[in-house]
Amino acid sequence: MSFPWLSLLAALPAVGAVVLIATPVRLAKHVALAFSVVTLLVAVLLGLSYRTGGGMQFVEQVRWIKPLGAYYALGLDGIGLTLVLLVVIVTPVVIAATWAEFDHLPDAGAVRTGGDLPPRYDSRVFFALVLVVETCALYLFLATDVFLFYVFFEVILIPMYFLIGGFGPGARRTYAAAKFLIFGLLGGFVMLASVIGLYVLSARAGEPSYLLSSLSQLSIGTGTGRWLFVGFMFAFAIKAPLVPLHTWLPDAAQESSPGGATMMVGVMDKIGTFGMIRFCLGLFPEASQWATPVVLVLAVISILYGAILAIGSRDIMRFIAFTSISHFGFIVLGIFAFTTQSLVGSTLYMLNHGLSTAALFLAAGFLIRRRGSRSIAAFGGVQRVAPVLAGLLLFAGLSTLSLPGLSSFVSEFMVLAGTFSRHPVYAVVSTLAIVLAALYILIMYQRTMTGDLQPGNEQLPDATGRERLSMAPLVVLIIVLGVFPKPLLAVIEPAVQATMSHVGVTDPQPRVNAEGGR
Repeated sequence: MSFPWLSLLAALPAVGAVVLIATPVRLAKHVALAFSVVTLLVAVLLGLSYRTGGGMQFVEQVRWIKPLGAYYALGLDGIGLTLVLLVVIVTPVVIAATWAEFDHLPDAGAVRTGGDLPPRYDSRVFFALVLVVETCALYLFLATDVFLFYVFFEVILIPMYFLIGGFGPGARRTYAAAKFLIFGLLGGFVMLASVIGLYVLSARAGEPSYLLSSLSQLSIGTGTGRWLFVGFMFAFAIKAPLVPLHTWLPDAAQESSPGGATMMVGVMDKIGTFGMIRFCLGLFPEASQWATPVVLVLAVISILYGAILAIGSRDIMRFIAFTSISHFGFIVLGIFAFTTQSLVGSTLYMLNHGLSTAALFLAAGFLIRRRGSRSIAAFGGVQRVAPVLAGLLLFAGLSTLSLPGLSSFVSEFMVLAGTFSRHPVYAVVSTLAIVLAALYILIMYQRTMTGDLQPGNEQLPDATGRERLSMAPLVVLIIVLGVFPKPLLAVIEPAVQATMSHVGVTDPQPRVNAEGGR
């Protein structure tokens, strides 16, 4: 297309962040919401114009840095569209849900209820950072040039660092922000070695280029390809996060504000699993198959490890982080099971996890702001005084545990069914997490919402109209995608089939017994 729709889509939030600099604090949230809603409308327009099965669409390609062979190149396929929709949906929800959270900035030396620290900046900075994270995420899901992807892969660390360290209420927010940044920079540094390696290989082949379309056609030696794969995979495993590179996430989530944690886990962390599909499988198909046994083992460990630690969590924000580690394990499992069903399920899982985790973080945030504590033990009997809030938390929890009829069930079932057809042992072991998920969600709900009313909870107000309205899009989408996922699956499947064909794997044939039955 002649008009650069993808550039407009990705740049709109950044323009909004710049406008916020000159905006009075009292109007910041209105400006931020307006830009995020316009971005959502542009994404919806692109989604409606997207031709199912049409490959990479709305392509933009301009030479950027000629000596490096770097291009400003954007494109949209079914996998990218799914994650673009996640970003543009979650961002306005976060802005609406945190509408008044930072309206009144305490004195620098003040300490809020429960010993929490005050934010370092005003609401204008918070909303600007949220919009910058949105822009970075959109560019990452649209980039079809490795160098462009790498630039935003590193840049997104900056706004997230300030969201954690500047607005997190916890006493250890500076430590958590620094840990997040160190892990992210370490992954980027290792990935940079592989990015440079791709430049060398493309230059030797004739002309340096970072375009995915060119790099995917390179003839890369087995040993070289595996080393380059490891560099990318290491960075993506940190972002995902995959055990044992996960330790930054519980600390960062615990010390973040609910809105910041939602942008981090619901949006930013999807870059890791998306990168595994787009770059690990797309550029290093042989190395991806070579690494499969190790990655599958780590995925299963993540699934069970995250679920078990979630059961024992005492901090509600840390609890949600551990559930996410378990769910990311499912996503990675589906990617490296190398079946169409499991890979489609993993892509859909990224969207569904983002929606359910956003609902869980934001519902928990409503409770934390009222109670002034993140400790699960501080709650109890809340459903007696705030039944709507309790219902929102329960709904988000049921979506997280993949209750049939809600969106996460479809994707989790597809991942397990697709994995079983090729790796039945991994699928069976991973199924244990379904039981553990029911345990950790119901135990958390029982401890926070039921039982005797804990002292200090008697006057907790129920959800306001604004809070209910901000959660409504998530509730509706979780239900709709749970009962009617077909339109989205039709968008994802052609892109997945193209990826499977590039990797050179086919779905396993159904097993037939001697009598001809299945």
